[in-house]
Amino acid sequence: MSGTSTDPVPSPPIDEARERLRVLIRDLAVVRGHVVLSSGAEADHYVDLRRITLHHEASPLVGRIMIDLLRREGLLPGVEAVGGLTLGADPVATSILHASAADGEIDGLDAFVVRKANKAHGLQRRIEGPDVAGRRVVAVEDTSTTGGSVLTACEALAEEGADIAAVAVIVHRSDASREAVEAAGYRYLAAYDISELEI
Repeated sequence: MSGTSTDPVPSPPIDEARERLRVLIRDLAVVRGHVVLSSGAEADHYVDLRRITLHHEASPLVGRIMIDLLRREGLLPGVEAVGGLTLGADPVATSILHASAADGEIDGLDAFVVRKANKAHGLQRRIEGPDVAGRRVVAVEDTSTTGGSVLTACEALAEEGADIAAVAVIVHRSDASREAVEAAGYRYLAAYDISELEI
């Protein structure tokens, strides 16, 4: 029966989805005031993307926009899994996982979690989820200032024998992160530039 609450809500066109996510990031994630970043750098604002990646409306948009980014950059089809260093990368990877399942044109895109250190018990795995050895992957992060977190993830992925196709972030915040990632030999992709947030 049409018109019931169980009918699927059609997804907006990708340009509308991209603009809506930009507005949500601008309005919900930009925190103004003096902060010290994890890198030790000081700033007069902070972009807290967990307020986006864990938000009921924004999270599905993150997945769609990141899938669109990977597709436009020629990585889909081809990439088999996405993930990064816990905690910032986890909801990004999960959003992409769910968006890929709903996409209809992507075959089996998995997610993984890179621990900060090996587990001390059980299987003692550093990378949780489906095996990444021999698979083409993208290391993701919500945003990056120095590239440190995502490069830590890349180091663990390389040790496990993954083929790292690129590093992808939602918001490009610092040229230092791009330079560090590219100096390590990886492509650096971003869905938005910090300038788009009208800070």
